Amino acid sequence: MKTAILYICTGKYNQFFSGFYESCEKFFLADESEKTYFVWTDDLTLSQSDNVRIFEKHCEGFPKDSLFRFDMFLQAEDELKSFDYVFFFNSNMLFLKPVQAREFVPTESDGFLCALDADFDKVYPHVSFYPYERNKRSLAYIPKDRKSYRYFHGGVNGGRTKEYLELIHTLSDNVRKDYDNGIIAQYHDESHLNRYLLDRRCKSLHSDLYGMDENANSSATAKIIIRDKTKVDAYFNKDRGYGVRRKIKRGLQLIGQIVTWYV
Repeated sequence: MKTAILYICTGKYNQFFSGFYESCEKFFLADESEKTYFVWTDDLTLSQSDNVRIFEKHCEGFPKDSLFRFDMFLQAEDELKSFDYVFFFNSNMLFLKPVQAREFVPTESDGFLCALDADFDKVYPHVSFYPYERNKRSLAYIPKDRKSYRYFHGGVNGGRTKEYLELIHTLSDNVRKDYDNGIIAQYHDESHLNRYLLDRRCKSLHSDLYGMDENANSSATAKIIIRDKTKVDAYFNKDRGYGVRRKIKRGLQLIGQIVTWYV
C-alpha cells in the first residue's frame, strides 16, 4: 500500500514538522504502508529525508494559507495519482499511539475519511449551534432541510486517491469562485469540506481519539492530538484571550449562528 500525506507549514508553523514527521513515521500505518510526505513550506531546508517532497510556498498569512490549500494540493496531482490513499493532517497534529489501517483507512463503501468534531457531539444541544456556512451566496452554504447533521473538523481527512482528487478539484474551484465573488466562508476550507461531505459517505473517526486538543482532560487516551501551539511558541498566543470581552464576542457569535439557522 502506498500512502501520500499532505502537510502545510509556512512561517512559524515550520517548527511543527519534525515532531509530526517523527511521530507519523513511528505510529501511522507502521509496517503497513509506504509513506511519502508532500510538504508546502517556505523553508526549503525543512527536511532531507528521502520520503519528503517539498513544494515552495510563501507565507501569505491567515486565512489564505489555509483557505487555498486545495490549490496547493493540485500542484502534486500527477504524483498523487500513483498512490493508493491520500491523507491531510494539520501542521500541529502529533501521533501518540499506533494507528493501523483497519481503523483508519476508508474502504470503497466508506468513501472518505474525516474526524467528527467532539465539541459538537458533547457541548452543543442542537444543530443550530454548529458553525455551518449560512450565507446562501456561498458554495459552502448548508441548508436546513435534513434530519441529521455531522460536523467534521478540518485537521484530519483523506480517502482513496481517485475520490480525494475529485474532492480537491471541486473544493479548489468552489473556494476560488467564492473568493472572486467577495465571499470567504465562516470557517474557510473547513466550511467547504463540510458542505462537500454533506451528501457523501464518510468513515467518521471521533476526534476524542483522532484529533483531541492537547489540553483536554481525556487527551491521554488519544492516538492523535492537536498540539497547543502556544506551548511551542509564544507567537501563537497573539489571538488568544479569555477575558470578558472575548466571552461576550463568542456569545454573540453563537446567537448569530442560531438566528441565521432559522432565517
